[in-house]
Amino acid sequence: MLPTTASKGRGTARSAPPLFGPYLRRIVKKQRISGLGMILPLLYGESASHAALTITSVVFVHFLFAGIVLATLCWLYAFDVHCNSFFPAFVILYVLQYFLSPLLVAHGFFPALLSNLLFVVAISYYHYLNFLGYDVLPFLDRTTFFLYPIGLVIILSPLMILIGFNPTRYFLSLYFR
Repeated sequence: MLPTTASKGRGTARSAPPLFGPYLRRIVKKQRISGLGMILPLLYGESASHAALTITSVVFVHFLFAGIVLATLCWLYAFDVHCNSFFPAFVILYVLQYFLSPLLVAHGFFPALLSNLLFVVAISYYHYLNFLGYDVLPFLDRTTFFLYPIGLVIILSPLMILIGFNPTRYFLSLYFR
């Protein structure tokens, strides 16, 4: 016999699960906010307000705003795909780049090459994971559209290396003036 659904003492049917509640609670939980994120900009000699602005910029502009803009389908699924795609890019562009920053901020061909390589790998992997996330949806056609930015990045990266553009130096100059 199959189990039946029975209400627990109230006699009313269960309502639909809330859409925003669980996600907002996970974002603002105090145990998830790291003090290390506020200490690192202070080690570079910046004020506490600049450190807070830097962390806010990373969280809202790079992660949340980009995810909201890209979420045009069922937004919870699209935001989940964005979160899964963003994490490896975050590890490459924030964590690995932080540890390699003494090497990457130097002048010369090798730092520009390595910095561009980090950005090419992170951006390409982000778009590839987006492709994999949307490719499993049966109602979407032409999901290879999500792979087109990888071609653009591969075409532009040799040009950026040849002109000596170092993306690490550029973005660090935006955060730490």
